[in-house]
Amino acid sequence: MDLTSYAEWAVRLVNDPDPPPELRPLRAELAAAFDEADDERAVAARLNALLVRYPVRPQLTDHDGAGWHLHLAEDSAAGAVMGLAAVVAELGADRLGRCQEPRCGKAFLDTSSNRSRRYCSSRCASRANVAAFRARRRNGS
Repeated sequence: MDLTSYAEWAVRLVNDPDPPPELRPLRAELAAAFDEADDERAVAARLNALLVRYPVRPQLTDHDGAGWHLHLAEDSAAGAVMGLAAVVAELGADRLGRCQEPRCGKAFLDTSSNRSRRYCSSRCASRANVAAFRARRRNGS
């Protein structure tokens, strides 16, 4: 079972400025996991507590002619928590990132091969690079 899409759902939830009311407490908890990504034990403890509160229920399904495969039951909260926990287990908590563009701060998953991602999107990366270029030009560098 590929849990990446569930982890991406967690990122979308963290970045949603107005999530459904029932998901607001979870959004805050997941956002905190991204904020403390430099402390792997804290992230693990937070995600373990969330896994208890939002238990995962896998289901067999054969939709769209894809043959039998596993999906997490239709509980978006449990799927988001499980997906993020799987990323931390497989890749490490340092793969949870916050955009370094000063006006952004959105969450993202760093799936780069060398763990070098710093921005949530190419748009933010471009904006930061243009700002740095302009600053260098102003300073005569």
